[in-house]
Amino acid sequence: MTAPVFLADLTAVATGTTLRLDGAEGRHAAAVRRLAAGERVDLTDGAGGFAECVVAVADRDSLQLEVLVRKDFPAPVLSLTVVQALPKGDRGELAVDLLTEVGVDEIVPWAASRCVTQWRGDRGDKALAKWRAHAREAGKQSRRPWFPDVTAAASTRDVAVLLGAASAGYVLHESATTSLAAQEIPYEGSVVLVVGPEGGISDEELAIFTAAGALVTRLGPTVMRTSTAGVAAAAAVLSRTGRWS
Repeated sequence: MTAPVFLADLTAVATGTTLRLDGAEGRHAAAVRRLAAGERVDLTDGAGGFAECVVAVADRDSLQLEVLVRKDFPAPVLSLTVVQALPKGDRGELAVDLLTEVGVDEIVPWAASRCVTQWRGDRGDKALAKWRAHAREAGKQSRRPWFPDVTAAASTRDVAVLLGAASAGYVLHESATTSLAAQEIPYEGSVVLVVGPEGGISDEELAIFTAAGALVTRLGPTVMRTSTAGVAAAAAVLSRTGRWS
């Protein structure tokens, strides 16, 4: 059975040292998971650090851990950003879960003109916090040493700046004649994928993105939901790089 993963500060952690896992993560490990002495536990800091541990002492709301192996993973040479238009209901959290699990490095919420959902005021702050919490939990579940960065909501002009700075940028659109699968993906640098809302990307937005250097592409013959198109496109890109080898 795979050892459970918890989030922890690994700044002063090395092979052979001991540390206490407390706070919310420690309470979950001790009180909810009921981990006992001798069981394996892994820790990540979400920024490349990873530690394989064993429980030395289990308290009511914390664990004392012995670090068996401390590892540090370098950041990928190719970073993948998905610009995700704001979906309706809880489909945004689903998209974040899937994008995190597949290995996306940055998730940018996009307030597209045809988005039914709009993040404003306190509602926007709560929605962003929920997306970030889902990325954190999905990062632990998928055993990622690097968690994706979920940025603040971006405007169309913000997305255009991202596309202009990327090594390659692709906008997913069902009417495109060029396939994403036919594109040559760079080995290093940055790739940006733009996923539109349920109502589609407007002609004005497409014009802004193509002027920034993006290529309009399609995934295949079927039209996917906005909450799942991003993960399919990300998988298509990552499978053709060294990231999955």
